[in-house]
Amino acid sequence: MGFVALGVWQVQRLAWKTELIAQVDARVHAAPVPAPGAGRWSAVNRKDDQYRRVRVQGVFLNDRETLVQAVTDLGGGFWVMTPLRTDRGFVVLVNRGFVPPERRDPASRPEPQGPQSVTGLLRITEPGGGFLRRNDPATDRWFSRDVSAIAEAEGVTGAAPYFIDAEAGAPNAWPRGGLTVIRFANSHLIYALTWFGMAALTLVGLGVFVRERRRRA
Repeated sequence: MGFVALGVWQVQRLAWKTELIAQVDARVHAAPVPAPGAGRWSAVNRKDDQYRRVRVQGVFLNDRETLVQAVTDLGGGFWVMTPLRTDRGFVVLVNRGFVPPERRDPASRPEPQGPQSVTGLLRITEPGGGFLRRNDPATDRWFSRDVSAIAEAEGVTGAAPYFIDAEAGAPNAWPRGGLTVIRFANSHLIYALTWFGMAALTLVGLGVFVRERRRRA
């Protein structure tokens, strides 16, 4: 019965994961909505808001840019995280996209000037750092997009508790936006079949054992 229970649990997990993937896919392809303002920040959460397509207008604070180490389909480099002071009064960190090491210097790429409109995917903060690598604000070494830590290091107040992954801009422009990877591990069907298979093998083994006992008796 234990194997059967585990199989049923995996089937339930499969249904949950399938629904989650469908919800995220709907958010990614939906029309953009205004990014949550300060009055909604306490309600922003991973389950309901991660990968929601949002838009925001404002002016980039280019002198407070932060580079976060990244590995993408374009190779290794950095995410360019730039605060945007919105026309609604709050600040939000925008991941403007990826740059290779030779483009880490802002002088090697154009910086947005004046009012800008940004459309992208809402992302939940990534506190602490990367796998086995902790963020080190003192040396400006960042391995994850930790919103509060980056804002504090750059002296930015009133920052939203999330960041925005900007969509792709002009072809071949740096930073290169639109590189968000949305991937969910979904092996629950395999696990369910494994547990149900174990249950079936257990029943077969039990049947063989009982038959052998009867034969000997």
